[in-house]
Amino acid sequence: MADSSFDVVSKVDRAELDNAVNQAAKEISTRFDFRNVGASVSWTDNKEAVEVGADTEDRAKAALEVFRDKVVKRGISLKAIDAGEPRTSGKGVKIHVNIKEGITDDNAKKITKLIRDEAPKGVHAQIQGDQVRVSSKKKDDLQSVMSLLKESDLDLALQFTNYR
Repeated sequence: MADSSFDVVSKVDRAELDNAVNQAAKEISTRFDFRNVGASVSWTDNKEAVEVGADTEDRAKAALEVFRDKVVKRGISLKAIDAGEPRTSGKGVKIHVNIKEGITDDNAKKITKLIRDEAPKGVHAQIQGDQVRVSSKKKDDLQSVMSLLKESDLDLALQFTNYR
């Protein structure tokens, strides 16, 4: 019998993230407490990050919370977004929010070590670029590896794809 396998990846659904940005921008434009404070949520020019801004640091942080709320409601893990420190930019304050995608080499090594140490015998993990392929003869073992990775405290939003 052939081995069963799945891939561990860290990707963000760009369409859902775009919806979250648009919903946050719409809510900020209509809410009374954000009137006349220059609050905004928008993509950066290259669509690789999100820029949250306002006239004061407190309002910028409040706008960031609105954005985080929309991200969670769209089913995206907060581990996938990385908000920087507020910085003064001209008249206002801006917060740069990076989008974290892909599994770095260090994190891939942590995942494979975790699987080697904690998973049932016969489960193999191998790094393939920015994802990790996990294989085993028993599908039950793969299910236990999935739950093990979900419970681990890695600073990544993990998804499981290509389960066969």
